[in-house]
Amino acid sequence: MNLRKVKVVTEAVTTSGILYLLALMPRMLKRPDTSLFQKRYFAHRGLHDNAAGAPENSMAAFRKAVEAGYGMELDVHVTKDGIPVIFHDFKLERICGVKGNVEDYTYEELQQFTLCNSGERIPKLNELLSMVRGRVPLIIEIKSEKADVSECAVIDRILRGYNGAYCIESFNPMVLCWYRLHRNEVVRGQLASNFRIDGENRSIFYFFLTHLLLNFITKPDFIAYNHRFREEPGRRICRKLFRNPAVAWTVRSPQELREIRDEFDVFIFEGFMP
Repeated sequence: MNLRKVKVVTEAVTTSGILYLLALMPRMLKRPDTSLFQKRYFAHRGLHDNAAGAPENSMAAFRKAVEAGYGMELDVHVTKDGIPVIFHDFKLERICGVKGNVEDYTYEELQQFTLCNSGERIPKLNELLSMVRGRVPLIIEIKSEKADVSECAVIDRILRGYNGAYCIESFNPMVLCWYRLHRNEVVRGQLASNFRIDGENRSIFYFFLTHLLLNFITKPDFIAYNHRFREEPGRRICRKLFRNPAVAWTVRSPQELREIRDEFDVFIFEGFMP
């Protein structure tokens, strides 16, 4: 290979490297304060036990987490009549034993269903906020699979009146874009995993999400990554080079926590007490 070809190849590699880093780059300027979330443990869907009267994303599970002093991770949908409620799955069947999606029902209709055969029912977001009263920080995942994320405005109207520490996260980068445009001061995080291994989503869109290549658009303040795939280069670059806080989900044993403690700054856990 002559010198001219070497130069062309070197320039191409350098340019590709720069473009890769620019694609990965999270928010660097005017970063919001994330100190309240650093080195904290967050109970996944509350301090829950689906078989013991405090099912996931229930008020009972949230009260237990607050009493134990843990932060909480929770999931928010918007009902058919525009009420933000706390529930993880898009479908009701696993937890409530009925057909349909959360958004197919009004809030009052949802109240006829119980969670995991307990006495607990799907709570409103503002019901949780009134109970917590800022005593522990919250990680709020906005559940959305669409490009239309108008539900963000509905959820934000409630969160604007809350004085406690919270941040938002989502797998859907359009949610982060909405917050960047409309509520840039709110701490926002990109949820991600190795979707090729972890699920059935193998389109180019999920390739970009796996490798965090949409950060240049969403400008996240933290990356919440499936800790089983913590070696993903983009995740490590965001933390090491760009000093972007790293959130681990979901840690399910003391052994897992020990193995990843040096790789992450925030830990979402379930099934044990860290």
